[in-house]
Amino acid sequence: MPNTATEPAASAERHYFEQLAQGRFVIPQCQACARHHFYPRVVCPHCGSDALRWVEPSGRGEVYSTTVVRSKGGDYTVCLVDLDEGPRLMSRIVDMPVDDVAIGLRVRARIDEVDGAPLLVFVEQTGERA
Repeated sequence: MPNTATEPAASAERHYFEQLAQGRFVIPQCQACARHHFYPRVVCPHCGSDALRWVEPSGRGEVYSTTVVRSKGGDYTVCLVDLDEGPRLMSRIVDMPVDDVAIGLRVRARIDEVDGAPLLVFVEQTGERA
């Protein structure tokens, strides 16, 4: 028998990844309080409403924090990015030297394919720093 308590949350996560695979970055927005959130879930973490809709955010944001992961396969960043719409999410900044990624850097989202799966990454939003 399926665990119905986890099915709605799994379906929100599945919807997010299905849209990513189709080249669309979408996040939930609450119709009751109008706030966006990430990670996808079926209830607004701000007000508790289940009246949600999927929207395409601008994809623009700012690096909140960053660290460099050093590995034999190559160095990469792990960053927290605050989207202009409000949510904070974890990702990577690509297409620039890892030591140039800094707090306050303006970035924009892009969907890359990594190991055969879509991955939301960020690139520098040229010419804009906080």
